[in-house]
Amino acid sequence: MLDELKEEEIVNKVGGRFKLSTLIQKRLVALNRGARPLVELPTKNMMEVVIREIMEDKIYLDTSGNLAVSGDDSPDVGAINDAGPTLDDL
Repeated sequence: MLDELKEEEIVNKVGGRFKLSTLIQKRLVALNRGARPLVELPTKNMMEVVIREIMEDKIYLDTSGNLAVSGDDSPDVGAINDAGPTLDDL
């Protein structure tokens, strides 16, 4: 298990365990569908990439429960819009 997931900091940053799980799942789907990572890590473990993106405030859930990217470094918009189910679908 990744050390960051053992800490409450990441849970509090996202707004709860359910939102954290949703954000991780949506971002993993986007990465698996070809979105580019927003951080550079010397690993192929996509879970580590997603956790780092969250910790560096690169990604978040918007008020509608959709995956959103901070700043100008956003990947392909199509990958974000097709990043999995919304909170209503879960």
